[in-house]
Amino acid sequence: MSGHYLFVGWDGGGTVPPELSVARALVERGHRVSVLADPTIEAEARAAGAGFRPWLRAPHLVSRRREDDLLRDFEARTPSQLIARLSDRLVCGPAGAQAAETARALEELGPDAVVSSFFLLGPQIAAEAAGLPVAALMPNIYPLPAPGLPPFGTGWRPARGPLGRARDAAVTRLGGRLWARGLPDVNAVRARLGLGPLGALWEQLAHAGRVLVLTSPSFDFPARLPGNVRYVGPRLDDPAWVEPWQEPPGDEPLVLVSLSTGHQDQLALLRRIVGALAELPVRATVTTGNAVDPAEVPAPARVQVLRSAPHGAVLQRAAAVVTHGGHGTVVKALAAGVPQLVLPMGRDQLDNAARVTARGAGLRLRPGAGGRAIAAAVRRLLEEPGHREGARRMAERLRAERRRDAAADELEELLPVARIA
Repeated sequence: MSGHYLFVGWDGGGTVPPELSVARALVERGHRVSVLADPTIEAEARAAGAGFRPWLRAPHLVSRRREDDLLRDFEARTPSQLIARLSDRLVCGPAGAQAAETARALEELGPDAVVSSFFLLGPQIAAEAAGLPVAALMPNIYPLPAPGLPPFGTGWRPARGPLGRARDAAVTRLGGRLWARGLPDVNAVRARLGLGPLGALWEQLAHAGRVLVLTSPSFDFPARLPGNVRYVGPRLDDPAWVEPWQEPPGDEPLVLVSLSTGHQDQLALLRRIVGALAELPVRATVTTGNAVDPAEVPAPARVQVLRSAPHGAVLQRAAAVVTHGGHGTVVKALAAGVPQLVLPMGRDQLDNAARVTARGAGLRLRPGAGGRAIAAAVRRLLEEPGHREGARRMAERLRAERRRDAAADELEELLPVARIA
């Protein structure tokens, strides 16, 4: 029985391809999908086979240029500043406008279910008020407090003793107080739509029929999660906008370098990485995404610097990866059994780096590391077999989990509820 899903999202850079990959899977199963999101992702949404309508009044990107970046989280110097930006500019401040536009889309399109980026609480409230089933997508590790998980954004491993647990609890309480500042805005939206107040901000996710975590439980740390949360595996598709790739000539080991597709002030780091690779007997493919003009990264002949390349194809040939630790690049490298050097710059990247090293699949350095340290770490990935063995173990686990599309299966289970309603 086919249905109509409304996907509601925002242009979070690396979060877009996995979410639209889920939309594409539903289209391929015969469902209708509409997307309400920033106009910058229209081409990608239509390439997935979905209909599209842009945000008009809710804050949104008008281009992917640095000057048009809404969050500008690269300017945040502390966790409190980052949470404040997310709350004011994405999660809580715009919730009313997002809810109003979502309600209008629900009235005009008549979908059977709503699939929302988990950060977008306003659309989830509008769907709840309309009596529609809701699924929230988390296109990375599980980021909310849960027994067994270290606090998000710290890059810590799970606590082992009383002191570690006390540390985690203190940081979690601080994060809760920071997010609570936006709770009145969200509760005001709920009140306008006839819904009761939340006791805590992320309690909104408890109202979703499903919270789908687009990664593997083999990658994330084990934890006791709410009953509506499901790990459904990573999405490994390349974005629709990647360009054809030709492998650089030579027989030296190939290294893939990929930092964020969004703006994180990564130019200096990219240049240091390329300089480090120039001192090693390797070839390299460097992808810069929308954030950096390839012409700004001088490179020797053995190093190609491109706006984009199909990482799936590159990883079939690569011996190592150097990355900022975005979830998409990390899990694609793990799925290909390729060890990686992670230089986390923020967001979920410290946490992804902690999981990579905990699985024995790579190394981690500070983003301010010098060229000599970067070169030494890449040499270790190429010469020490343990890192590749760790990556291959993860690849085997991921292959075993990818026997079905669990995300599409979970979303199809929402449809009978929608039909009955």
